Amino acid sequence: MKLTKHGHACVRLEKDGSTLVIDPGGLTEATALDGADAVLITHEHFDHLDAARLAALRPDVQIWTCASAAEHLSGLGNKVNVVGEGDSFTAAGFEVGVLGREHARIIMDLPVVQNIGFLVDDELFHPGDAFTVPGRPVGTLLTPTSGPWLKAAEFVDYLREVAPSRAYSIHDGLYNEVGLSLVDNFLKMRGDAQQADFRRLAPGESVELPG
Repeated sequence: MKLTKHGHACVRLEKDGSTLVIDPGGLTEATALDGADAVLITHEHFDHLDAARLAALRPDVQIWTCASAAEHLSGLGNKVNVVGEGDSFTAAGFEVGVLGREHARIIMDLPVVQNIGFLVDDELFHPGDAFTVPGRPVGTLLTPTSGPWLKAAEFVDYLREVAPSRAYSIHDGLYNEVGLSLVDNFLKMRGDAQQADFRRLAPGESVELPG
């Protein structure tokens, strides 16, 4: 399985000629959706969901997301599949499990929205905007590293608790080069301590994963 990092929180997974795209939002280049066979959306925020781009996909491309995000895609009809924690489904040949229910709290004045994470082929976990612990071994973790709802200590603790073999930064589109260098340092420090491959992929960079 090939993983390619795209802008901010988006990744593409490719296997056996099929492509699955997760969270191609407003901070992600439009080309991330080129050739997509299925799309997963963790929640409704603009940096994860771009309704206009999703409406422009081929008619046969199915989308899976939570109920609140699906409300923003009501014009797409049966292309949109609503799922929640505990559900499982097959998308473009990938086996997907759903974990998590809520977005991490941003500030007290803002309501907490729905947020689901996706476990793909029992190998890779994309948590969306939350530090959901899968409760099972995960080979590859995509860990958020920036945003108004987190601090560095939280993603470092997340890596320690989940203890994956590999972890790659997502949700990093808000940083300048100084902030990204801090992310790189924290990931390397924690990866060295856990004897694991923890790092940030540049947009467009790919790695091969088991499965």
